[in-house]
Amino acid sequence: MTQHEPQPVADTVRGRSHFPHRTTRRQFFANAGGGFGGLALAAMLNAERFSTATHAAEPPSASRAANPLAPRTPHFAPQAKRVIWLFMHGGPSHMDLFDYKPDLVKYAGKPLPDSIGPVMTRRNVAKNTLLGPIKPFRPRGQSGLMVSEFLPRTAELADELCVIRSCHGDSVNHPQSVYQMNTGSILMGKPSVGSWVAYGLGTMNQNMPAFVVLPDPGGGLKGGPPAWGSGFLPATYQGTTMRPGNSPILNLQPQPKISTSQQRRSLDLIRKLNAKHLAEREFDDELSARVNAYELAFRMQTAAPQIVDISGETQATRDLYGIDDPQDRASHEFGVRCLLARRMIERGVRFVQLYSGDTNGWDAHSNVLDNHTKYCQKTDRPVAGLLRDLKQRGLLEDTLVIWGGEFGRMPMNEQGKGRDHNPWGYTVWMAGAGVKFGHTHGQTDPIGLRAAEDKVHVRDLHATILHLLGFDHEQLTFFYNGLDEKLTGVEEAHVVNGILT
Repeated sequence: MTQHEPQPVADTVRGRSHFPHRTTRRQFFANAGGGFGGLALAAMLNAERFSTATHAAEPPSASRAANPLAPRTPHFAPQAKRVIWLFMHGGPSHMDLFDYKPDLVKYAGKPLPDSIGPVMTRRNVAKNTLLGPIKPFRPRGQSGLMVSEFLPRTAELADELCVIRSCHGDSVNHPQSVYQMNTGSILMGKPSVGSWVAYGLGTMNQNMPAFVVLPDPGGGLKGGPPAWGSGFLPATYQGTTMRPGNSPILNLQPQPKISTSQQRRSLDLIRKLNAKHLAEREFDDELSARVNAYELAFRMQTAAPQIVDISGETQATRDLYGIDDPQDRASHEFGVRCLLARRMIERGVRFVQLYSGDTNGWDAHSNVLDNHTKYCQKTDRPVAGLLRDLKQRGLLEDTLVIWGGEFGRMPMNEQGKGRDHNPWGYTVWMAGAGVKFGHTHGQTDPIGLRAAEDKVHVRDLHATILHLLGFDHEQLTFFYNGLDEKLTGVEEAHVVNGILT
């Protein structure tokens, strides 16, 4: 090979060498200044340039970037094909809903026992007296699961629930805990669970994203949209926010004077020009991904409004969710979103996340009774309706439903009638595909302060969700900054086998 012949360029992302037709900007910077220009450019483009990275042993290819949401096969046969996550923002009180503590009843009004040891709290509430359960508990269903009177309709479905009473995390603050429950890290900027699922599985409906978020219309999520962001994964996999009504996605529809046929011709021309551009250069996964995004947006213009149109649902279905019931106005809003979640997963969306709770949400610092009465009335009937609807349609068999917040509450009182944040022990329940029904796993200590038996860290929860979807959490990886990153991070994580069927 003479010095005038083009040199082969090693493509470390795709694992091949080739002869480019001409020198690209990236190659120029890589050969200039000892390669430092190339390093800087690579850092800026890193999130997008690895969009062809694949999970497990799947061979890298340009096809993933060309259609990043194409359906893909997980590592092993999944028990769940899709997920609906009901996120109770603000931190619901486990010892007032699903974790009955006789000792908390017995010692209500007394100081925290010395045997408990030091407690990390935000507002020095450890010196305050214990606050007993706000409403009575009683055993429900054949399983005898203890559920509070705060949730009478959910209690009727106790035999469908798998209640994990020993969850725990690492931060007493809302934003960090919201991030951890959603992304596995208390730090902002990591990919969310939904993004990892979209990356691993793609979508079953090419007219819709793989990951859809239905935020509380009151807004105010602590930590904000990074909770459903794609982090270092390509932006294709981030959560797409939708809302009820004629405009489910803002800025999706074209200008009124632009017809569908005109828009289609414009996109066809753009695609043709981009294809010519790609043919003359080494494969450009960033450009290919952007083209795919335009195409998806075009297809969603028809699909998204159809999915959020519930006018064709029967009255019996609407009654299940508490929609348009003049005797139960509190259930309507969350009921509509729960129904939309069912319609989305029914039409191929892989991961749907619903948020309950605006700026403060379930954050019952001053009065648990007032706060939880309000939010339980909003969500109890819709959640029970969703479970019933999924079951009667045969969807619960392969749909995983998750309920929980970013943490729980303290057993000590705050301001007399409220409770402070508690990440050291709290409850999350699951229902549906692959989990035991009418089952409880783990325990907090006798007053509900800390996870004590069969502890389940957030990392373990995430590993279990991926397992139910057919993934080994150690093998679902994405190469970023020289590392094979994964949802469960570098610390040890375990699948919670005790809850699996």
